[in-house]
Amino acid sequence: MEIMDYVVEKALILIPVLMIIGKMIKQMEIVPNKFIPAILLAIGLGLSLLLFGLNVDAVVQGVLVTGASVYVHQVIKQKDKEE
Repeated sequence: MEIMDYVVEKALILIPVLMIIGKMIKQMEIVPNKFIPAILLAIGLGLSLLLFGLNVDAVVQGVLVTGASVYVHQVIKQKDKEE
């Protein structure tokens, strides 16, 4: 089973949105890279709450889409790395 088995279809749009926001934060160099996932989590939770309303499922979806966006970013980053 994968993380995507738990993300509802309506929340899938948040994954590329969070990836783009993360890329923008990284390029602006406002905060150290180690804080970007935490910032994306806060943004992901906020967007998910806006999308689904104030409930537990919205919080779960926010965490899942943030995790998926960070995971996809790391997969892309690691595929270009040589060992």
